[in-house]
Amino acid sequence: MRRDTAGDRGAGTVVVLALAAVVVLLALAVGALGAAQRARGSAQAAADLGALAAATAWRQGGDPCATAAEAVRRNDGRLAACVPEGGGAVGVRVARPALGPEAGPWAASLGDATARARAGPRPAGTTGVGPDSPTGDDVRRG
Repeated sequence: MRRDTAGDRGAGTVVVLALAAVVVLLALAVGALGAAQRARGSAQAAADLGALAAATAWRQGGDPCATAAEAVRRNDGRLAACVPEGGGAVGVRVARPALGPEAGPWAASLGDATARARAGPRPAGTTGVGPDSPTGDDVRRG
């Protein structure tokens, strides 16, 4: 006795199309995550450079926050906060879009990648290593 398979005709095509759609969606998600991670790295680089420029400017008698803003802008970031701390240290917070405009109009809804950095002498009373350091670094460097 043979089973009538006429009703199953084309079912394989539907399954293959569904699997192809899943693969495409996964590829887009991985691409978006990679772009967001790249944006986070770029934001951190801009924050580091902005903090160094600000601390240098403050030490030389300049405006640390204006200098930080310019350094961050040149590195495709936006200065979200600049806090001159006592003793010549400056802390900055930088933001930049997690995905660029090439990702489409929905990319702005993902928000910004942010990063913080501090440059200058270490705070009084800290050793520069361990959990009390500005970076939380537990490794002593020679």
